[in-house]
Amino acid sequence: MAIISPVSVSLDPQHFRTSVTTNIDLRRISLKPPTIFGSKLESREIEQTHSRLSSFNSSACLTMKASREPPGLTQELNNKPEGLADTENECDLFKNLKHRFLSFKKHKYMENLEQYQKLAKAQAPKFMVIACADSRVCPSAILGFQPGEAFTVRNVANLVPPFESGPSETNAALEFAVNSLEVENILVIGHSCCGGIRALMSMEEEGDSSSFIRNWVVVGKNARLSTKSVASNLSFDQQCRHCEKESVNHSLLNLLSYPWIEEKVRKGVLCIHGGYYDFVDCTFEKWTLDYKESNLKEESVEFSVKDQLFWC
Repeated sequence: MAIISPVSVSLDPQHFRTSVTTNIDLRRISLKPPTIFGSKLESREIEQTHSRLSSFNSSACLTMKASREPPGLTQELNNKPEGLADTENECDLFKNLKHRFLSFKKHKYMENLEQYQKLAKAQAPKFMVIACADSRVCPSAILGFQPGEAFTVRNVANLVPPFESGPSETNAALEFAVNSLEVENILVIGHSCCGGIRALMSMEEEGDSSSFIRNWVVVGKNARLSTKSVASNLSFDQQCRHCEKESVNHSLLNLLSYPWIEEKVRKGVLCIHGGYYDFVDCTFEKWTLDYKESNLKEESVEFSVKDQLFWC
């Protein structure tokens, strides 16, 4: 079981080295039905009922008129009820999605039909991407991944639980990507203004145990402890920013708690990378775990990185 204690991080972007106290023993890790209208309706009542039914136009948006309104009803609903307006808004949303899909089909799918036909038979992505569920940080939009290039899983705060935490959608995706698809790279992407990390940093020690959010973000508790230790003099917003990156590094360490990942990293057939997208000023940082230079088997773990890049 990998237990990660507070991590000390150098804030110098050119020199990134993390020290963490942990106990990682890789040898221990293994793999009568209700009546709707009441009694029968007389034929005259049925006619009146049908005459009051609303009709839908061909675009599926609502235009409601009554052909035989009882006294007191307006001839046409000029002021649409709130529910009706909401339905029209929903129609507009899906009409927009329809246009987007048809544009994709015409300009992407049909123009690259051969490629998509190949993808229909099999996929062979080079990347496994773990990113946040935040709507502002879609990896394909940011990094330009095309269909078939990246097997992606997104969760709150882009966290990777350790092997001993048990099954989750994240490690199920990891198992498939690493063992079946045989990806060559795993990229964990953090980002600015992360609500999941903010929830982690503001989490009370004795909180609501029924909260799904709390029970998930607690996966990053070691990154929180590390941040509280080395950045206690900073403002809360600055601490959150520090933890956004620190949690990525702890996720990289957690990846190594999976025996089939550690083995492939050790053999050099799999690389694990960290990334950080700042959407406030649109910059991206990338770094790679230096497995050979990291001391991961001692009680005091030294976490080294290499190939640091900063794109702006």
